[in-house]
Amino acid sequence: QVQLVESGGGLVQPGGSLRLSCAASGTIFSPNAMGWYRQAPGKQRELVADIAAGGITTYRDSVKGRFTASRDNAKSTVSLQMNSLKPEDTAVYYCNYRDRRGGYWGQGTQVTVSS
Repeated sequence: QVQLVESGGGLVQPGGSLRLSCAASGTIFSPNAMGWYRQAPGKQRELVADIAAGGITTYRDSVKGRFTASRDNAKSTVSLQMNSLKPEDTAVYYCNYRDRRGGYWGQGTQVTVSS
């Protein structure tokens, strides 16, 4: 089993920044992928950024140039630096970990962008 603990959500004004962090613990297998998804009220969960085992990072188009994902394989952590935040970025953000056993989710952290 893998446990994921997220931190760093909150309320920020449009144009502001937030940094999310996620730490994985338990039985960590390699190779693995880690990333971030989000779910706004009434919408499906969607990919924000994903870092594959080889380090290739995929972003959804709407966050490219504003969000930066990074991971520390030695510490089994993944972070998401979010800049130039917009009201449409408001959602619950979930950390995701995947290995050959399947996928695991964190409990989610709320990000609200509002003036």
